[in-house]
Amino acid sequence: QAQLVESGGGLVQAGGSLRLSCVASGSVFMVSTMAWYRQAPGNQRELVASITNGGTINQSDSVKGRFTISRDNYKKTVYLQMNSLKPEDTAVYYCFATLRVGAWNASPRDYWGQGTQVTVSS
Repeated sequence: QAQLVESGGGLVQAGGSLRLSCVASGSVFMVSTMAWYRQAPGNQRELVASITNGGTINQSDSVKGRFTISRDNYKKTVYLQMNSLKPEDTAVYYCFATLRVGAWNASPRDYWGQGTQVTVSS
């Protein structure tokens, strides 16, 4: 009854920008923490940035000053504005969210998006 739908990935030159979006769709009654992870070939999946429903933000040191995470609780959407992109940012970016689905008092469960490819050329 719920899914995370990602968009905004693509190919960009170094120094360019992309804006990723992730919408929690379906019978979603509450969205708590939302986050972006990424995984490059040969690397483990890592947290890029997270934002709680109270607005507390946590970011990887590698993206501080370049990326900005934000959310719109009414739209049930999380964004990742990526500026000054570097080739090492190339990865599949995954949306993550903890959701209450089906009822307002449902147990929170973790959901993952399918991932969107971000490729930064030199």
